[in-house]
Amino acid sequence: MGASLDGSKRLRVLSALVDGNSERAAARIAGVDRETVGRLSLQFGTGALNLHNALARHLAASLIQVDEIWSYVGKKQKRVTPEDPPYVGEAYTFVAMSATSRFVIGWHVGKRNEESARAFMEDVRARLCVMPSIVSDGFAPYIAAVGASFGPGVDYAQTVKNYSRKGRRDDDHRYEPAREAHFITKRAIFGAPDLDTASTAYMERQNGTMRHHIGRMRRLSYAFSKRPENHRAAVSLAYVHYNMCHIVSTLRTTPGMAAHVTDHLWEMEELLDALMTAKPCDPPVKEALRHREPEGPARELPGGRGFLRLVGGGKGERHAGHDVRPPEPTAPVPAMVASAGPAADANGQYDLFSWQPKPHPKGQLSLFPDDEPR
Repeated sequence: MGASLDGSKRLRVLSALVDGNSERAAARIAGVDRETVGRLSLQFGTGALNLHNALARHLAASLIQVDEIWSYVGKKQKRVTPEDPPYVGEAYTFVAMSATSRFVIGWHVGKRNEESARAFMEDVRARLCVMPSIVSDGFAPYIAAVGASFGPGVDYAQTVKNYSRKGRRDDDHRYEPAREAHFITKRAIFGAPDLDTASTAYMERQNGTMRHHIGRMRRLSYAFSKRPENHRAAVSLAYVHYNMCHIVSTLRTTPGMAAHVTDHLWEMEELLDALMTAKPCDPPVKEALRHREPEGPARELPGGRGFLRLVGGGKGERHAGHDVRPPEPTAPVPAMVASAGPAADANGQYDLFSWQPKPHPKGQLSLFPDDEPR
């Protein structure tokens, strides 16, 4: 596992890998065998995942942006045959990032389906201690995944990009279709998210940074992964390096320092030592979430029930560029009421599809569940 290499060569291999080089390029830079670099990359990735599980706990992220990054293992999806193993083809990386600190809270590598979305959201939920506000793109399985992990009380919005079927003739027509006049549509899914601040811009910008640091994710390149374990290891290593060693220019600090995970900038020597000595660590177990303090006008409810907030959306009010109409349901998600909600099972999961809300009795409704209607 690279134990025979001296520390300087391991450091050169690590520096080459996190700078977006392929295994062959890292071997040439460090002057070691390519197979040795492959074994080291697996060891680095395993240590990075254990290190992230130990550090990314009890995070207070008030606004989370979620997105997926496309990549593939072995061959592209359109060339996959029935004889290929199930791991061959597309490999999407689901990523959740705090919009305030830019700290990458969690990631999951898998197919772009509901199973991966649920596993990803469960991991993100277990690392938080404050109920966040979540923004994602228009990927439909996110609705069930967010609802099952956080419940209907979470503020969750989607920003949908509207592309046109018309062809493009400019230089970028191969990578992105034409856009509609109203390119981005925002819609509230759960709770009362602030649609004025709902965006995935930070997450999408971070995706470009990671394509620079992970050579396997670059398009039109031979540096793609051939095995899924190597791909996951490279992804884990890159995100841990980003959190602890990468300085965000707008924040002038690392995401780990901004999120109060560490109090100093990690140099490559410290990262190497942490990766090589990281002990096996399981992902955290989810805990009860505290209510976050809203930024706008609000009044705290008695009994720790949360906050009564002033939100927009009154009669005749319209947000420029926002779609205030209710979203078209992709699954039979029931309407939510203020005084009742689906109960969680023994594992803390919410079944949003089998729950039926109880009708309110006639009369004035109360803001507090324990009060009787007048």
